[in-house]
Amino acid sequence: MKYIIDLIQDIREELNNSSNYNIKVMLLKESDDNPEQLINAGESPLNRFNIDHNSSTLKFYIDGTNGKLNTGDILKEILILDMSSLMYEIKIDINIDYSDIEVIGFGKATNESSYFLFIKL
Repeated sequence: MKYIIDLIQDIREELNNSSNYNIKVMLLKESDDNPEQLINAGESPLNRFNIDHNSSTLKFYIDGTNGKLNTGDILKEILILDMSSLMYEIKIDINIDYSDIEVIGFGKATNESSYFLFIKL
């Protein structure tokens, strides 16, 4: 489980607060050979996000549009949050069957300017 404060810290440390990285979700699943090993099962750009103060979540969406989020889009919104909001959990809504999926980690691919939010199904 990751929180907004974790996201801010990771972007600061790993990307030096760069606003030019595209934000994507990376789906991980258990390997058939070794359930303790996670393997890449695909990736997709994230299209939009919402900060929900009622459920205390920052939720990212894959909504099928051509819109793509970058780190600048999210930083301008989360850096102004009050201290209690920084403890909101980060979740991803892929579709009706896979909503409120917890983010388990972050990563980057410098060569393609991508920043990843990792989830496990």
